[in-house]
Amino acid sequence: MAKKAVLIENAPKPAGPYSHGVVAGGFLYTAGFGPQDPATGEVVAGGVYEQTHQVLTNVEAVLAAHGATLDDVVKVTTHLERLDRDFAEYNRAYGERFNEPYPVRTTVGSDLANILVEIDVVAYIGDK
Repeated sequence: MAKKAVLIENAPKPAGPYSHGVVAGGFLYTAGFGPQDPATGEVVAGGVYEQTHQVLTNVEAVLAAHGATLDDVVKVTTHLERLDRDFAEYNRAYGERFNEPYPVRTTVGSDLANILVEIDVVAYIGDK
């Protein structure tokens, strides 16, 4: 199976040796994105609600590079710095960005470096 790396200008620069995403087998797999503003590299101000919106904006930029949207996402994995405290506000922001039928989702608590939320997704893109 062939795979193709995805690197785009309007997403935060990778912090290490990885791609923004990889296309393989009709799917686009994204890296885990944090709430950095792509233009400045700075973490957006606010709590988990605002950071979740920025993370999903970053994810959308990678999806758009292959003609996809959040509606094409089939799997979401989310890491929250403070799972008990922040889940409700994360879930509120998430619900404002995704439509039914919702993708499957895993949400876990993680020790994140100076951010409140990190998200990666898998989207079906077929031949896009």
